[in-house]
Parts: sequence; C-alpha cells; structure tokens
Amino acid sequence: MYKIFIVEDDRAMAEAMGERLTAWGHEVCFAANFQDVLGDFLACRPHLVLMDIMLPFYNGYHWCTELRRVSDVPVVFISSASENMNVVMAMNMGGDDFIPKPVDLEVMTAKIQAVLRRAYDMGGRAPMLEHRGASLNLNDASLTYNGERLELTKNEFRILQTLMENKGKVVSRDTLMTRLWQADSYVEENTLTVNVTRLRKKLEDAGLSGFITTRVGSGYIIQ
Repeated sequence: MYKIFIVEDDRAMAEAMGERLTAWGHEVCFAANFQDVLGDFLACRPHLVLMDIMLPFYNGYHWCTELRRVSDVPVVFISSASENMNVVMAMNMGGDDFIPKPVDLEVMTAKIQAVLRRAYDMGGRAPMLEHRGASLNLNDASLTYNGERLELTKNEFRILQTLMENKGKVVSRDTLMTRLWQADSYVEENTLTVNVTRLRKKLEDAGLSGFITTRVGSGYIIQ
C-alpha cells in the first residue's frame, strides 16, 4: 500500500480521486493549508503527490519546486491547462507525469500505478524520519524544518537518527556511543556531550526548542 498526497482545492474532485485511490488499496491524505502545502506534505510523508497546477496563493509549479528541495518523491501534475507548453513546463519543474482535466479516473489510476512501479519497484523512496514537523533524510543526512534545510555532521546525524528511531523512549548514552563508534575506532564519552550540545543549538536556532530532553542518569529522549 502506498500513501498519496492530493493537492487539489476542488474538494469534490479531490474526494472523488481519493475514493478511487482508496479503492485500489492506497492511503490518501489531502492538502488542507494551501499557504503551506510543504508543511502538509511533511506531515503526510507520502510516496506520491498528485498536484493541481492552479491553486490558491501559489501554483503547483511553486510547490513542486519547494518539495524538490527536501524530497525526490514522484509528483504527478493535473491541470485543465493541458497545452504542450504546460506539459513541458510541468516535466521541467520536476514532475513525473501529467494528467489533463477533466480527470478520467481510470487513466489517473493507471498513470499513478505506473509511476509508483517505476519509482519503488526500481530502487525505493528516500527514507525519512519525522517528528514535530522535522524530517530527517536518511539518504543525505540532512534535516528539514519549516522549509529550511539543516546540514548535519556525521555524529549529529547518527545521534538524531537514533533518537528519532526511538522517539518517546529514553536512549542511553551507551547506546548513542555505540552508534558513534560504528564509523570511528574510538570515541571519547565527552565527544557525545559536545555533539549533543551542538546539535541542540542547531535545532534551537532552526526553531526546534526543547527537541532533545536530557534524562539525568538515563540518557536522552525526544517526545
């Protein structure tokens, strides 16, 4: 089962497409805030985006560009403006296919199935961990929050990955040290303290205050 993110301001059309995709066994989520489609995308964490071009506030080309900064998830455009130039622009902006309006639900389903096969049967999606609107890309060791991309050091990435994989649970210092040792022959315990301090500062500067909590005598936790 794949998760599809539908970005369509015509609610009746969005629901019709959603019902069709659900009938095919997919999970569906809808854009709710057309001023922050990226935020809805990060909350949904879909395998594919179905994106109308004509939207309130910003068009689908804009949002596709924003999504491409944080994810390589397939994007299928839908639009009544189906002239060749619009199709070419949609592809050049990072789209993977184009469906003209009025949408034929059978054609839509077939195209989406084909894109999903190409994207995931031949390599898979970029894995991500998400918490409180922050998304950690496991392929390039970057963190994205509120549309901003944070570059992490290798140690910061390993610490954050371990904590996000165990969100809601206390992770001991020994466990974190073990993760740091995976690529280094020896790491002093003080290295962990220094890296957690730097990581916290980086997260706070990005607006993620209190993301990592210390449990004295136990370790660290995000919740």
